[in-house]
Amino acid sequence: MIVLTPEESRDLDRRTIEAGTPSEVLMQRAAAAVFDFLRQRFDLAGERISVVSGNGNNGQDGEIVARMLRDNGFALHEESPALIVDAILGTGLRGAAAGAALDKIRWINSNASAKVVAIDVPSGLGSGGEHVRAHHTIAIGTLKPVHVLPPWCDACGEVTVVDIGLLPAESSLHQLDAPRLATRKRDSHKGDYGHVLVIGGSPGKSGAAAMCGMAALRSGAGWVTVTAETQYPELMSAGFPPPLEGKTVVAIGPGLGMDHVALVRQLYSECPLPLIVDADALNSLAGWEFPEPPAPRILTPHPGEFRRLAPLDDRLESARKFAAGSGATVVLKGHRTIVAHPDGRAYVNPTGSPAMAKAGSGDILTGMIAGLYAQEPGDEAVHAAVWLHGKCGELGERVWTDRCLIATDLLNFLPDAIRSAN
Repeated sequence: MIVLTPEESRDLDRRTIEAGTPSEVLMQRAAAAVFDFLRQRFDLAGERISVVSGNGNNGQDGEIVARMLRDNGFALHEESPALIVDAILGTGLRGAAAGAALDKIRWINSNASAKVVAIDVPSGLGSGGEHVRAHHTIAIGTLKPVHVLPPWCDACGEVTVVDIGLLPAESSLHQLDAPRLATRKRDSHKGDYGHVLVIGGSPGKSGAAAMCGMAALRSGAGWVTVTAETQYPELMSAGFPPPLEGKTVVAIGPGLGMDHVALVRQLYSECPLPLIVDADALNSLAGWEFPEPPAPRILTPHPGEFRRLAPLDDRLESARKFAAGSGATVVLKGHRTIVAHPDGRAYVNPTGSPAMAKAGSGDILTGMIAGLYAQEPGDEAVHAAVWLHGKCGELGERVWTDRCLIATDLLNFLPDAIRSAN
């Protein structure tokens, strides 16, 4: 799903109007979509509803919503509301909210027990000042950066995009959508789904390689070989360094340690297979001038590992810049993981949970990327793995809470994550 900056969004509005759709029609459609959302999500007959509007286009949307509510027999209240519609400020705000708009923002936030639904964006969000904290945000036409990027996305609550008939648009920034994995043919055999090689698992760290290997296998790879002895009978083992013959994808780094810098750099430079690089393999590339890779390279750093490779200021732009300069796809892990491709495209992942902040979660992701890439090489495999990994965390949190989930639990929720996507 595309994400448009406020400037791109306004340009899209302009082009749609110039193409023959009056602005009044777009505004009416936006208000109708908000009204439909309210009617579907809430028992409006039993709610004390307040619509708080401003002076701009966002405020006009709010006034139309208020009229629709009254015309359908729903009373509006200015005191002690249980449901508040925020229509004070839109995406055109320059600088922090002030004056009457700021007073209204503070009033909304003071009603702590009320459910807040923001039209397009929570008022004031992204301006550097005070802003509304919403439970639901109805994005008009397209997503905007504040809907998908931290810390602003945390103030949006659940985001719903509504179609108001804007022209098609393109953007280099997207939010990852739920993947649809291909159905397997009935006469499949393991050779159809690739052979993943996991290089890692130094003494005392064999578990990291094993988790990576099992994640690749659970993700559907036909074969998985790891350079560590494991307790999993489904995983094959190989000596070190392992042969590449017969392999489809190589994942290097989980539990590898820092004794193999030369090997990591040689494989990065020369390996003819897709290479997923994680953990100490990433650290082995610190301070190195990245060569043009002979095959796809996918780097999966957390912020600390990324900082050893390049400066990390703005997460999105830093990932984009490094991907463009290195020729590798960068999966910058964390809250709202970013996938940046060398051609400038970037994707923000909406799934995930703080329950995943445990050792081993990254090893699981590396294995999932490798497993899916072995079956269907390409960017979509990376996107699917990142989305499903986060979804496993969300589902796992419901069972194990945000404290008790551990990395290997994630794979138990992969089947449900796949079903929820398909």
